[in-house]
Amino acid sequence: MTDDNPVDVSESDEDLNSRVPVLSARAESVLNAHPRTQHLTADLPRADTSPLRIALLGPYSAGKSTLIAALLRLPPAEVAELVDAAPKTHEATPYHWDGVTLVDLPGTLSGNDAHSEAARRGMRGADALMIVTTSELPGEAETRAILRALGADGFADRSAIVVNKMSAENSDREVVLDEIRKRLGPFADRVPVIPTDARDYVDAVNDLELTEEQRVLLVAESGIDVLTAELRRITAPGVEGVRPKAQAHELIRVLKDAEQRWELDGEELDAARTAKRAEESISRAREAVLDALERESEIVTSRIRTAGGRAADGVPEKNGAVPVDIATAVTGELIDARTAFDVRFSSSMSAAFDALVAEYGDAVPEPEPWVNEVDVPEATLAAPMESQSPYEQAIREAAEKAANVGAKKLHEWIGKIAGEQGEAAAKIANWLNKIRAGQKVLDAEGKITNGVGKFKPWGKIKATKKVASTAGKVQWAVAAMGPLMDVKSIVKDQSNWAAIKKRRQALRDHFADVALRQRAGLTDLGRQHLSEWIAEVEQSLSGLTKQGAEIRLTREMALNEIKGLRDGAEKLIRPTADCPGEPVPRR
Repeated sequence: MTDDNPVDVSESDEDLNSRVPVLSARAESVLNAHPRTQHLTADLPRADTSPLRIALLGPYSAGKSTLIAALLRLPPAEVAELVDAAPKTHEATPYHWDGVTLVDLPGTLSGNDAHSEAARRGMRGADALMIVTTSELPGEAETRAILRALGADGFADRSAIVVNKMSAENSDREVVLDEIRKRLGPFADRVPVIPTDARDYVDAVNDLELTEEQRVLLVAESGIDVLTAELRRITAPGVEGVRPKAQAHELIRVLKDAEQRWELDGEELDAARTAKRAEESISRAREAVLDALERESEIVTSRIRTAGGRAADGVPEKNGAVPVDIATAVTGELIDARTAFDVRFSSSMSAAFDALVAEYGDAVPEPEPWVNEVDVPEATLAAPMESQSPYEQAIREAAEKAANVGAKKLHEWIGKIAGEQGEAAAKIANWLNKIRAGQKVLDAEGKITNGVGKFKPWGKIKATKKVASTAGKVQWAVAAMGPLMDVKSIVKDQSNWAAIKKRRQALRDHFADVALRQRAGLTDLGRQHLSEWIAEVEQSLSGLTKQGAEIRLTREMALNEIKGLRDGAEKLIRPTADCPGEPVPRR
């Protein structure tokens, strides 16, 4: 359930009083949307103007019933009746006192599950707490329960700790109170600790044989009047001041319960785990290929730039034409760079496929073969010098014809690779093996030739296959090499040195541009190729993952909505929320 109009949070009680019902109404809508949480709507706080409720929390024998009798000023007969009946009570018992309701909860830590559950429900419905212990001091379990009530349950600023039976023998009041405060930890300065002896108070009020002086002394030492004043202070803001805080905390508890209801188990948990494992496996496969794509496209980029630098450095000062052996080697490097990318990218796809097959078997579709269709647009080099005499033009044309003989041969074999296979490829392999640069193109790994004009066993066949396999990349190489083949010769003199430098820089810029375009093109097409295969994988495995994926999606959406509501409720109570590292002094 999306909230397009989030609640503006204010620290004032008035704002809290108006915002809690709004959040509670939204929570009811969210919880009602799913069978898992529908029943929790009954626990949501509602508009309530009834008297404030102070719950008495503590173990049996702590004297809670006697404390109630003392606060109510009951006559002897009613005191005995109340005290005798209390230990048998399994449910919370209300008593009206001073405009509020005291709720005597079944003894906690009694070992009785029904009592503990009833006490828990009673505490959740309370606006404030009177936590009762004795001079014998609470044990570890009881201390944990007290700290939980003050902290996680949010009662720290709406509670009083009552240490009853303080008139017992061997009770050192200051020692007992100091120890209680130590056990309260970060709440020691936030929660009042009140020593009492309810029995002394009841006896003082009801024993007719006591003198007035004795009666006054016993009443004062009983601490009941101090407790009465503290309870009145806690409840002084009234229903509109105390209850919204209690309801905000209760709303948070209900929402936490709702989150727990979304903990999966059984078949649903298995289905969700299966879907999650499949998603993670597919994600790992995708990321592995993307890493390879990024790495290999960068390597291609680097090789193209390096090749361009080699071509530029090879430009002689006499005519600006790239020598044929350098042009041949650069062309081979371009083809090899594209071939190496194809091999390694295809290998990464194959490795991802194998990894998924190892987990899910034949259900995983094999990726389509990678076809490298990235082209490079023709680059525009710097224009040749414009003002030339007819004499200079004639020299340039003559030099161009002489220098381009080798370049035309290079065009020739590139064209044959692009247009022919078989015998033509074998002839080209023979031709390449006759020149040193050609050998480098053919035999980067040293497995084909034994030197100029010589092949190792099976080397010619391997060379022929290699030549034929480059056909798909030749057109790209031609486009990239075009400016080298189309060089205009430059007459060497001082006036043309700037033109030579410009020519060299133009070649470097051209190959840098080619490199950037190649990286972008390879990355885009590689991602598209990968995405198409991943979509096929997800579709193929959908029968295995669909149920779990739907469960997980529904769960995540519900939890996000619940968390949003809980965050809103926690913001409302943040000014009084527990901060163990920064205790808030008691007023």
